[in-house]
Amino acid sequence: MTFAEKPLQTLLDELASAEPAPGGGTVAALSGALGAALVAMVCRLTIGKKGYEAVSAEMETILPRADALRRELADSMQADTDAYTRVMAAYGLPKTSDAEKAARARAIQAALQHASDVPLRVADACAQVLDLARVVAAKGNKNAASDGGVGALMAEAGLRGAAFNVMINLSSIKDEAFVQDRRARVARLLADVERDKKG
Repeated sequence: MTFAEKPLQTLLDELASAEPAPGGGTVAALSGALGAALVAMVCRLTIGKKGYEAVSAEMETILPRADALRRELADSMQADTDAYTRVMAAYGLPKTSDAEKAARARAIQAALQHASDVPLRVADACAQVLDLARVVAAKGNKNAASDGGVGALMAEAGLRGAAFNVMINLSSIKDEAFVQDRRARVARLLADVERDKKG
């Protein structure tokens, strides 16, 4: 059973436990999924409603995107924990001989790169949710404006949380070109958030 399929109380108990996973990366993905769900809700409360005829077509375009992002981010909850498990498995590989040490080092680096790319995809998806949330909060059903606003806040929290996880993993990666590329991508996502706030 994936995290997205578990009862909420079970997930909360697992997050609160002494186990390192699930952790912040899973919560970041969940935050984004919650934001996407609220975006979809506002769309559904707007489409076909009296007084919103002028924006119904735009909401109909946003709705399937929000639903797809919700599913992607829900799946990413499990993907993040799986990536962490892969890193821990790599660190647990034997290191007796030089060959084993070299194989272990390669496995660790590959696992760390994967564990960086999973939250990077989460951050990117959350950025997309945030863009949609801003639109529905501004143009959607006024009775659900707060829902759109909360959706935006959840998406931003997911983006920032995922970005933090990317940066933590990059600190142990030796491939400098990989590190610089991912840092630049995270920086762009965060800069876009700040720019849009000022705009």
